[in-house]
Amino acid sequence: MKYVVVMGGVISGLGKGVTASSIGVVLKACGLRVTSIKIDPYFNADAGTISPHEHGEVFVLDDGGEADLDLGNYERFLDIKLTRDHSITAGKIHHYVYEKERRGDYLGQTVQVIPHITNEIQDWIERVAIVPVDGEVDPADVCIIELGGTIGDIESTQFIEAFSQFSYRVGAGNLCVVHVGLVPVLNVVGEQKTKPTQNSIRKLREYGLTPNIIACRCTKELERSVKEKLSLFCHVPDQKAHEAILKVLNLGSVAGEPNLEEWTARADLYDTLQETVRIAMVGKYTGVSDTYLSVMKALLHACIACGRKLVVDWVPSTDLEDSTATVAPDAYNTAWSLLRYLVALEREVLEGKILAVKYARENDVPFLGICLGMQLTAVEFARHVLKLPDANSTEFDAETENPCVTIMPECSNEGKGGTMRRGSKRIFFKVAGSKSAKLYGSVSHIDERFRHRYQVNPNMVQLFENSGLQVVGTDKTGERVQIVEIPNHRFFVGVQFHPEFKSRPSKPSALFVGKLLKPL
Repeated sequence: MKYVVVMGGVISGLGKGVTASSIGVVLKACGLRVTSIKIDPYFNADAGTISPHEHGEVFVLDDGGEADLDLGNYERFLDIKLTRDHSITAGKIHHYVYEKERRGDYLGQTVQVIPHITNEIQDWIERVAIVPVDGEVDPADVCIIELGGTIGDIESTQFIEAFSQFSYRVGAGNLCVVHVGLVPVLNVVGEQKTKPTQNSIRKLREYGLTPNIIACRCTKELERSVKEKLSLFCHVPDQKAHEAILKVLNLGSVAGEPNLEEWTARADLYDTLQETVRIAMVGKYTGVSDTYLSVMKALLHACIACGRKLVVDWVPSTDLEDSTATVAPDAYNTAWSLLRYLVALEREVLEGKILAVKYARENDVPFLGICLGMQLTAVEFARHVLKLPDANSTEFDAETENPCVTIMPECSNEGKGGTMRRGSKRIFFKVAGSKSAKLYGSVSHIDERFRHRYQVNPNMVQLFENSGLQVVGTDKTGERVQIVEIPNHRFFVGVQFHPEFKSRPSKPSALFVGKLLKPL
């Protein structure tokens, strides 16, 4: 197994995930099979309980793992299916070492960061790297590992030390280190400054690691003199990343020239698109785009497939509420003006989103409700069509007399981490001629990824269907609602799953494509 490790210096958010994914694309285009691992130095067991404001969306894997959004980048770029073990956190490593100590596996040794934590990190990487993720039986050729955080952070130190040891464990020709650095441009002088990157690489060398490649982040293309300066002071060759990686890993004899025609053609197509489609994103965390990253990517994939250029308008759900009309009338009027002319995509909580669902339903506005968005579809329908004004989800009103959304029997509110129904589940179509079934190719069933604790109340399904909200997809029991539609609406679909998690640039989500191609 060959390894490429992507680290970053100076500041976080430089694009280590995109760098790692892009390297994977290039190596895959050279004819190599690639897998990926993400390491986060925080002490959470996984990303499931971290606020989206702090860390972006939680990406759900087929096996139910709740992971960092970068694993979504890897899956989209490389068209692979990762597992929860491909997401490593300091919390997981320390918990695993602690359990081994309690069992007596260390035979009385004093358990320390070196060698016990660092050995566990290396063992975990080697164990997971050989797991096939592309449908093949044998391990991949190259494992790309992204280390989150920044060189010099205290919490990252144990992982950097582990990689220093790892370079000796795997031997020469099997590890390539890529360092992502910042090259800022000072407005006063307009000069590209290399010192931040030089200093972060100097810090990396203190841990016994020397980068083979430097990926520089800058507001504009690096000047030739800057490249030469970095090459001289940091002891790395200049340009042609794939050739450098293949040389370091001794893969030149088995890899060909990268064939990136598909990616180039897709990029060229997008650059020529003229006709736009405007999407209203109604949500709770609209101030941080990473909280809806997979939705944004799924929309982009669908737009390219439909020959449209994507324009997104962010609508904070609270701006749609009547109370906002009094305290902030301009925000209220702007939010509703956007919603009136745009497609509404619903997520998260609060009354404003129920108003958005109502408007889409009554005005024939194409609508896709995802997860909680589908649950709010049931709440809105119960309130305004079934005339049950107090209808609600027990998540928000435990005492409601008309609970149209209830907690699932197998779930619990006693804890937050790992207590949801998660991962890939099978959905069976009840109505073969429904819009959703047609979009998926008129198959009898599909597999999609879930992350939820509440469901549409099975006891109210007949009431919904009698009044025009049709249940078109269920689980294998036929009782759990997974897809709802309004048949005589241009496009009004609610799904309990997250179709965005399986969207790929070459295989966009059927539901997102359908929303843009309305009517069917």
